[in-house]
Amino acid sequence: MDPQATAAGVLGPASVLDEAALIRAAQKGDQDAFERLVQAYDRNVLRLAMNLVRSPEDASDIYQEAFLRVFRNLGNFRFDCSFHTWLYRIVTNLCLDHLRKRKVRKEEASTVETAEGERDRTAILTEPGIEGNPERQLLSRQTGSRIRQVLEELTPRERTVFELRHYQGLRLRAIGEVLGTSEEAAKNCLFRATQKMRAALGDLV
Repeated sequence: MDPQATAAGVLGPASVLDEAALIRAAQKGDQDAFERLVQAYDRNVLRLAMNLVRSPEDASDIYQEAFLRVFRNLGNFRFDCSFHTWLYRIVTNLCLDHLRKRKVRKEEASTVETAEGERDRTAILTEPGIEGNPERQLLSRQTGSRIRQVLEELTPRERTVFELRHYQGLRLRAIGEVLGTSEEAAKNCLFRATQKMRAALGDLV
């Protein structure tokens, strides 16, 4: 999903102009303007954090820290890049730092808390029409489990690029800007991640 398109739904038809106006107002201390900026991107930010760190609690912490940093540093935003690129750079840096720190310990980071307790997050992301079809349910669980395993085996940078491209809908140039690297480097990283995914899931895709 294009984050700019999501923002447009909140900010109105002239989203880019409206967003610039909101940023300038927020830089001057307009709390309502800042809250509207948060509303435009909060779901994408939480999804990005969740898909990268794969832990609801950690994703929530990163979400809060990201917008706290935006609030503290918005005055330094100079419009030399798009706001969503600047925001995603903050979020991905927090996620990458978290993943590096977590590397020394093994966590179960692919569960969500439900009323019944913890469940595999892929168990609630079922494919339409598989209810009542045991074979498709089994295949869905197997595929979800394999995808989780492969994502865990990707490097933090590969997982970030894969997420930004395939789940957040960013172009390679924007991904390079988010990660502070070149479009070509982002492309190469995505290629490595995609090759690993295909090698691991070849019999299921």
